[in-house]
Amino acid sequence: MEFDTKIAIVVRDDLAVWQKLNVTAFLTGGIVGSNEGLIGEAYEDAEGGLYSPLLIQPVIVLSTDAAGLRKVYNRATERGVRLSLYIEEMFRTGHDAANRAAVKQFGPEEMTFVGLALREDKKTVDKITRGAKLHG
Repeated sequence: MEFDTKIAIVVRDDLAVWQKLNVTAFLTGGIVGSNEGLIGEAYEDAEGGLYSPLLIQPVIVLSTDAAGLRKVYNRATERGVRLSLYIEEMFRTGHDAANRAAVKQFGPEEMTFVGLALREDKKTVDKITRGAKLHG
């Protein structure tokens, strides 16, 4: 199946592995929560066991340094693309309300991004994430 849109998650390259995974999980939730129709149907195995549904669309995970994340943020906001974000201070919180309070403390120029995610048409995502490398 071919998709007109692309989901990209960009994480800061100097994070610990557990942090990269944590940020990716949270940002994926943000994309799913902001876009209806991204969740498919439940899975069923040959013996009738049921499993939760998954995303219907692939996700690309990229990495870059702090300056690269700032570029991604600026390019997205210049184009009016809504982002999911994760900032460094959120590692010190324990729940959603505390995460929102952490973000509320800063203006965009003061935030220390550790991850950003977006879903938009393919060409726009490619332009916004230019310079970030496939995470590996």
